[in-house]
Formats: sequence, C-alpha cells, structure tokens
Amino acid sequence: MENQLISFLTQTLESSATQKGLDWLSIQVEKISIEGTPSKFFLAFSQASRYFKKEKLSLSDNDLKKANELLTGFQPEFWDQLQTARTVLMLSYPQEKEAWFAAMNQLFETADMNEHQALFAALPLMPFQEELIPRAIDGLRTNISLVFDAIALNNPFPAKYFPEANWNQMVLKAIFIQRPLYRIQGLEERRNLALAAIARDLAHERWAAGRDVMPEIWRLVSPFVNEKHLDDLKKALSTKDELQIKSALLSLRESAYLPAQELLQSYPDQVATLDMDAIAWESIGSEFQRTRI
Repeated sequence: MENQLISFLTQTLESSATQKGLDWLSIQVEKISIEGTPSKFFLAFSQASRYFKKEKLSLSDNDLKKANELLTGFQPEFWDQLQTARTVLMLSYPQEKEAWFAAMNQLFETADMNEHQALFAALPLMPFQEELIPRAIDGLRTNISLVFDAIALNNPFPAKYFPEANWNQMVLKAIFIQRPLYRIQGLEERRNLALAAIARDLAHERWAAGRDVMPEIWRLVSPFVNEKHLDDLKKALSTKDELQIKSALLSLRESAYLPAQELLQSYPDQVATLDMDAIAWESIGSEFQRTRI
C-alpha cells in the first residue's frame, strides 16, 4: 500500500512542483528507503521546505477518485506541496516497527508547526494505526489551529479510531475555537447522546453570556431531539439570524421526534428552500466561516 501511496502523491506533485524539487525528492526517497538512517530522514524532512511551497495541490476529479480508492476518506485536495513531499519521505522510511516508531516519535517530539501539520494529516496513511491513537489524541491539546485542523478536519483517522470520550472532546474543542464542523469526517455517524448534551450545555452558556451560538451545533442534537432540545430549537428559530434558523430547521427535519415534525410544518416556505442535509450543513458551515469568523 505504501508504494501505491508514494506513487500517487509523487504524481500529484508533478503538476505544480519544480523539477528541481522533484529530482531532490526522488534522491531522498531512494536514500531513505535503502539506508533507513534516521539522521538522513530527519534532515530531508526538514530540508523539504527549501524545495516545496505551502501551495495547495492541483488535483483533477480523477485524482480525487484515485485518492479515495487508495484510502476511503483520503482528501489530498486540502494538502499543500510541502506536506505532500514530507508524507512521501515519511512513507519511504523502512517500516520495521521498533525502528519506525523510534524515528517517528523523535520527529513528533521535535517537529515545528508545519512539520506537525504534515505528520498529523498523514496519520491515516501511516502503518501501525491503532498504536498511533494516543499520539493523535495528545496532538489535540495544541493551541495551534493549523495542527488541530490536521487531526480534526478532512481526516478519516479520528472517526475510525477515537474512543467516544476523545471524539466528543475533539468536536467540543472544534466548537470552542470555531472550526468548520462540516469538515469533520464521520460527524453524523458518530453523533451520540453525550455529545448532544454537551452541545446543548454549550449553547445555553453562550446564550447566558449574550453571545451567538455556532449554528452547526444543532447538527449534533438532531437524532436526539426531545422536549428540552425542542425548546432550544424554538429559541434558535425565534432569532433573526438566517443561519440559526436554517440550522434549526435542518435539525428538526432530521429528527424523528413527532413534536419536532409538527413544528417543522409551521415553516413550509423555509423548508422548501433547504438543500439536501449534507449540502445544506456544509453551506451553513462555510457561510459561518466566511462571514462570522
């Protein structure tokens, strides 16, 4: 699998990186894969910034399809040249377990912000996945949004591996620092009663402080709407905030709670304008990020 990933990522760089950078990367990959010397790997990982830019990859629809075939949920369209090159280097390091972890642990401990971004975003491509869970969870303690995003957003690793408590903690932090929830993979599938309760408490705290509520928060309560949640959604509907109203209506539409369905019937015109659920939530989230953050 790693050879296929290396080949794919290298090909994605060919459309935008310089030939000098590609030649350098090819030489480093050969050295690292054959010699497996930690010092040369660390040096190359650091020096990659001399040859590759922090510019988004240029990918075709076929590239995106191929990425998902290689790994479900892999979204390299959110990657840049530099982190892609660094991932190629990481995947080239010999995967003998003890030596691999020794090298990667040292790299994680000494990495700068951009190096951490590359490492955490590449978690789903790394070997020994389950043993990387503590490293990913620890990474969420960061105060750097670039690093937090690498773990939490557009990354299939948390949804697949995080225990519920750690998953909920990640989503809660995303709300606190106002990151786009629609970019958290597996959000709908991993909604849970405890997270719905946390979301409700957070909404009440913000209301009590006279602050706005992040509209995507109502997505977390949709499967669990009860009398208390219904009162909250009514309050959201009573605002003049279009994003709040849309998100409340979406939550009602997704709920199987009969009073929620009855309330929804009071807003036929607004409901008629809503897109399909996933598209509508993304629209709300992206609009919130564009206009409110």
